[in-house]
Amino acid sequence: MTRSVHKPARMRGATLVELVIAITVIAIAVASVLGLLSSIAMRSASAMHATQAATIASAYLDEALSKAYPHTIGPGARAAFDDVGDYNFTDVGARDASGNPVAGLGQYTVQVSTASPVALGAVANAIRVDVRVTAPDGATTLLSGFRTSYAGQVVRQ
Repeated sequence: MTRSVHKPARMRGATLVELVIAITVIAIAVASVLGLLSSIAMRSASAMHATQAATIASAYLDEALSKAYPHTIGPGARAAFDDVGDYNFTDVGARDASGNPVAGLGQYTVQVSTASPVALGAVANAIRVDVRVTAPDGATTLLSGFRTSYAGQVVRQ
């Protein structure tokens, strides 16, 4: 009977060169992923500014168009605006309908202007209201709407 001599397996490990190459590859991969996440975060912030600017413009436009057709009495404080013709002002920082600042929106500039009545299709005297909101990143959002006089129109029931 022959006896086999069992030789111990050779010990294997990573060499210093292999470790340096592995660390370099991992560092490049991590830097690429972090760069991608950074660009996504930047685009996310500008999308948030655009959404907030559109919402602010919509709120101001809805407020102005909900007022009566002009009766030519000059504007006072914003809380006292009673017709669409009073809406010609600039707010630094978004404000509510009473003129109070809205928390967190102080970096937006809102400019509201009304034009003299113009013809809008079959309507002779329509007033155009423009709301321009400038976001903190400098992007501008413009919303426009028209207010007409409903006097003399027949309502069917």
